[in-house]
Amino acid sequence: MPGAIYAEGLVKTFGDVRALDGVDIDVPEGTVLGLLGPNGAGKTTAVRVLTTLIQPDSGRAEVAGIDVLRHPNRVRASIGLSGQFAAVDEYLTGRENLQMVGQLYQLSARDAKKRAGELLERFNLAEAADRTAKTYSGGMRRRLDLAAALVVRPPVMFMDEPTTGLDPRNRQALWDVIQDLVAGGTTLLLTTQYLEEADHLAHSIAVVDLGRIIARGTSDELKDATGGDVVEVVVQDRDRLPAARAVLARLGQGEVTVDDHTRRLTVPVEGGARVLAEVIRELDSEGIEINDIGLRRPTLDDVFISLTGHSAEDAPLARETAAEQTADTPGADAGAAGPASADARADGRADKEAGK
Repeated sequence: MPGAIYAEGLVKTFGDVRALDGVDIDVPEGTVLGLLGPNGAGKTTAVRVLTTLIQPDSGRAEVAGIDVLRHPNRVRASIGLSGQFAAVDEYLTGRENLQMVGQLYQLSARDAKKRAGELLERFNLAEAADRTAKTYSGGMRRRLDLAAALVVRPPVMFMDEPTTGLDPRNRQALWDVIQDLVAGGTTLLLTTQYLEEADHLAHSIAVVDLGRIIARGTSDELKDATGGDVVEVVVQDRDRLPAARAVLARLGQGEVTVDDHTRRLTVPVEGGARVLAEVIRELDSEGIEINDIGLRRPTLDDVFISLTGHSAEDAPLARETAAEQTADTPGADAGAAGPASADARADGRADKEAGK
């Protein structure tokens, strides 16, 4: 049985850019899927398809058991969405923004006001509730946008890089909110560039690159794919980088990455502290002086290098940026959200036919 968020074979192209290249997604009810990948990987395009903002070229998708293409209005009534950029009215106060969203969802004025107050407290915005949003910092706007996505307690949530622009304290507060939502039965698709965030929040992770899902699993499974831990060494003399690389290649479990500029080498390893001690002994026996050495858990770049042979930062950043610009162009896609869209009219006709 398909999960609360389900997609099969999603393809979306923008000119020569293949933003989605056969993406399959299945998120069981009450769980969190982390879509992990760099800018341009296809994460935001997938979210836009699943939230009815654009139509795929091929493939199918269901959200909360509702076909995304046939019944987009019903899907919209069942989801909350927080995009990469805060979508708030800067001339309204924080309180007025949230009350407006509540009333658009047909809450009574009283209920909308009550819910706005609850969310302003929860997102540490109560003191600024009656200031216009244009006076808010970037992080405050981000929190207000996230609060707006939660006004009606949707059964399915989409959060596209939700912690962008948040400081550590507010990032942790948002993580707490997300965990509370999921504990209450909400299903969440979360996009992020940070393995730490996916590690903290997601029940499962799908790694996206060049419009394809290239790996799936839990955070531990993905880290184990890189060797479990990473040894990182900074040598004192740049001329000794080749010798240091040879040492790490003998003791590591994967490709040695070398940054000539910082004189830093990294390699995935198995064995933890034991291997770290062996690396120190071998470097010492080779007469290689080091400025720093340590053992750490893998990062997104480590996972990407293991899976693709390139770092997340080296992924082609222009791909999805071009796609987003095309998607944002008026008339670029007949499936754009909105009550007067072709999608909405088709949805109404389909529902009328179903009722016959």
